[in-house]
Amino acid sequence: MSLSAELKSCLLSKGASLVGFADLKDIPAAYRNNKKYGISIAVALEPSIVHGIAEGPTQEYYAAYKSLNEQLDNLVLFTGDFLKGMGYEAVMKTTTEVVIDDHAIGTVLPHKTIATRAGLGWIGKCALLVTENFGSAIRISSVLTDAPLEVGKAINESRCGNCHNCVEACPGKAPMGINWELGKPREEFFNAFECRKAAREKAALVGIDGTLCGKCIEICPWTQRYLRRKPT
Repeated sequence: MSLSAELKSCLLSKGASLVGFADLKDIPAAYRNNKKYGISIAVALEPSIVHGIAEGPTQEYYAAYKSLNEQLDNLVLFTGDFLKGMGYEAVMKTTTEVVIDDHAIGTVLPHKTIATRAGLGWIGKCALLVTENFGSAIRISSVLTDAPLEVGKAINESRCGNCHNCVEACPGKAPMGINWELGKPREEFFNAFECRKAAREKAALVGIDGTLCGKCIEICPWTQRYLRRKPT
């Protein structure tokens, strides 16, 4: 079994929903910690949680959000230890390691970028990763490494087509209705500041001190396909 196959099998057995390997060599070296490869790890939300946020965020969604972040951190740490045990370097992009710039509401190398490079999905009009298997009902994290991995085929453009569900449903009117493609800056198709403002307002209504909404996740047709495939 190859290194890539063994690592993917281990991660799936430990609860990952999707695992992909990305060639990052086209990204500036400083952004990727001088590592040539990225590992994208996704864990899906349970359908019952997604159904529950049709009218807005819930305490159950907030608890699941935090739980998935912890699960992803554990998967990332496992991946790093696995690679280091094989003699490779690894940068583990856990929630404590990733620094978000509040002025830009983003990071130098988003998890979503690695996921698209790995072929796990594309960026939707709502600026979330959208996957064929789970829609956008996932949380993602990543690891950077020098280990020679068998990379997936990168996805360079949106597969959302003419769908405007998230555009019409967003309480902050953050999506502009424009499809993403590789190289398109987020601010050209999505207003992250309006999203954050609306999400904080929605979360506060149910006693959550955070930035949480989820409407664009629930309303996405790809997410709905996941929910129909795996009903509660």
